[in-house]
Amino acid sequence: MNNLLQGINLYLIGMMGAGKTTIGRLLALEMGYSFVDTDEVIVQAAGCTINEIFAESGEATFRRLETEVLSQICAHTRLSIATGGGIVLNQKNWSYLHHGLIVWLDAPVELLYNRLAEDKTRPLLQDPDPKGKLQSILEQRQKLYAEADLRIKLNEGETPEQITQRILEEIPSVLKNPVSADG
Repeated sequence: MNNLLQGINLYLIGMMGAGKTTIGRLLALEMGYSFVDTDEVIVQAAGCTINEIFAESGEATFRRLETEVLSQICAHTRLSIATGGGIVLNQKNWSYLHHGLIVWLDAPVELLYNRLAEDKTRPLLQDPDPKGKLQSILEQRQKLYAEADLRIKLNEGETPEQITQRILEEIPSVLKNPVSADG
């Protein structure tokens, strides 16, 4: 399994609450990769929470930091990377994402809402109607998420381990030429 991607990074994209961090960690273990969460790197670099960045400097500043972090991460190999849900909004980020294999964890709004209902750390969900907000964010981003190399539809009740296995089984179907002569 560890040679499946030949060192190419694996980028997980999708909505907040889709499980990118959990699945990313499991994929890293299975593939012998290291795990990176872009949001965690941003928090370390900024020295404050994402909520604080949004509150004090705004979403644009956060998105700038996100692009900076992504540009640095993509210089490395053998990484399983959980990205922030909005990373797909910046066209420049796609140039970095395309250095690796992009997997979209496609979760229905109902599932996302159930997972995030008690989570007060999500700045974009500080809304009187969080479910409606999730729906509108998903509608805005769906076309962008759909540009991923691999789309994994999540089902209620599926375990992170089951999802990880599905991803590992489906990766070979999207590799263009798994072994090329020129390396």
